[in-house]
Amino acid sequence: MSTPKFPLPWLEPSDSFPPVENAWGPDSDAPGLLAAGADLSVPTLARAYANGIFPWFSEGQPVLWWSTNPRMVLKVANFKLHHSLRKTLKNFVRDARCEIRFDSAFAKVIQSCAHAPRRGHAGTWIVPAMVDAYTQLHAAGLAHSVETWIDGELAGGLYCVALGKAVFGEAMFANRTDASKIALAALVAFCRAQGVTLIDCQQNTSHLASMGAAEIPRTVFVDQVQHARFQPPLPWHFDPLYWNHILGS
Repeated sequence: MSTPKFPLPWLEPSDSFPPVENAWGPDSDAPGLLAAGADLSVPTLARAYANGIFPWFSEGQPVLWWSTNPRMVLKVANFKLHHSLRKTLKNFVRDARCEIRFDSAFAKVIQSCAHAPRRGHAGTWIVPAMVDAYTQLHAAGLAHSVETWIDGELAGGLYCVALGKAVFGEAMFANRTDASKIALAALVAFCRAQGVTLIDCQQNTSHLASMGAAEIPRTVFVDQVQHARFQPPLPWHFDPLYWNHILGS
């Protein structure tokens, strides 16, 4: 591993973030690591996301800030609706016991994401401080939950951050088969209906790639965020007609 070009700065809560170009490179021990410290207040998180930066750390670590390059994103036009998921969605849409809700159980969604097992990972990065921070972000109207409900029970879902038309996916969970995939499909349908072009996925995983996500240069990603975040806020309500944007009318 090579020595990072820039030493890792420690931020006080009032400090500005360093330029994302200062993030550690691909040959370092922690590619994309930009800074440590600051806080997880609503203004700090909003400022971070607006500049293509996100927090990610484990219990016992300080707050660590990242800006990966390249950046994994899901362009909603490229969402891969595989045959099995299409069949699942059609059954879901036809079933009166099934529905998509936005923001009706944010606290339960983020707690469920925090406790969801992650393949190849022990523990969780959604530590209590992150749960508290994103709950406050939700109260400020900047974090949202997409929820799959079956028989009156929360079966799965995801939560995300939204600044204008810039949407940043965070984590998902499923208590029933395909429930998180249904939530992601609902988010894609909503984004297509509202003119959102991409969903940030932060880091590359084979699961996201199988659903159409791909890497783009960080400079392109940040430019798109800067344009999208100044658009009017999205109306976070799911209309079943949105399914037509991925299933056809």
